[in-house]
Amino acid sequence: MDIRVTGSGPTTPFLGARDLFETEYDLSLPVDVELRDDPDVRTWAGHYDDRHVLNISRQAASSAMARELALHEFAHMARYEQSHPSHTQSTEEVLYLALAGKSVERRKLSHCYQIANHMKDIYADDITLSVGPGEKLLSFLESSLAAAVVDRPQTTPQTGRTRLSAIADPEITAVNAAFALALAERHDLVESDHRLYDLAHVAAVDAPDVPFHAFKRRFRELTRDPDSSSYRQVLVDATRAYVGEEDSGSET
Repeated sequence: MDIRVTGSGPTTPFLGARDLFETEYDLSLPVDVELRDDPDVRTWAGHYDDRHVLNISRQAASSAMARELALHEFAHMARYEQSHPSHTQSTEEVLYLALAGKSVERRKLSHCYQIANHMKDIYADDITLSVGPGEKLLSFLESSLAAAVVDRPQTTPQTGRTRLSAIADPEITAVNAAFALALAERHDLVESDHRLYDLAHVAAVDAPDVPFHAFKRRFRELTRDPDSSSYRQVLVDATRAYVGEEDSGSET
């Protein structure tokens, strides 16, 4: 597995991630690591005919999560090379199938893209967590969810309703919480008394119209090796459930 780092910055996290990744997997194409100055640049992978590109800020590359972030992106690259349905299915096609003839506000439409990304991340992290430890990922999930939740209830003056979560959109925060908990349960990363459950409960309470438990079940129970047709249907069903066009199913 060939890694080429462009720009000044640490290389150890990427080499360490490669060593972990290569215990079980390999990539056919080389990986160009692009270290970027903007600290707000999220870590993401690009795929081209002759290479993959891992884009990451220097700040993230120097963080305690750098190796895990790189390993996660390598896993996305592997799924892409495998032509896994989660990484080949067009989200636009799914939204067209799921929402044809429906009027959906732009905010919820953007959330549907995030739901599709969560499913991609589930499949990537099936690889990530098969070759590396899960402690840092669990801490990352916990801290990310905690950032969207406040410790003290706040009452909105418009409705008088008590909100437990912060200014982040409560509906997508609930979906994000379902994803975090589903991933942790899928890989046995949490005990029943873990703080992640408390944070997820707060997020779910703040978004009563989101079928939290059904989304957790959808994420947690994604088939390990779906065919293209079944995966497309899973995405269509999840999209319709989020916008309220499908029965959300039982709560488990």
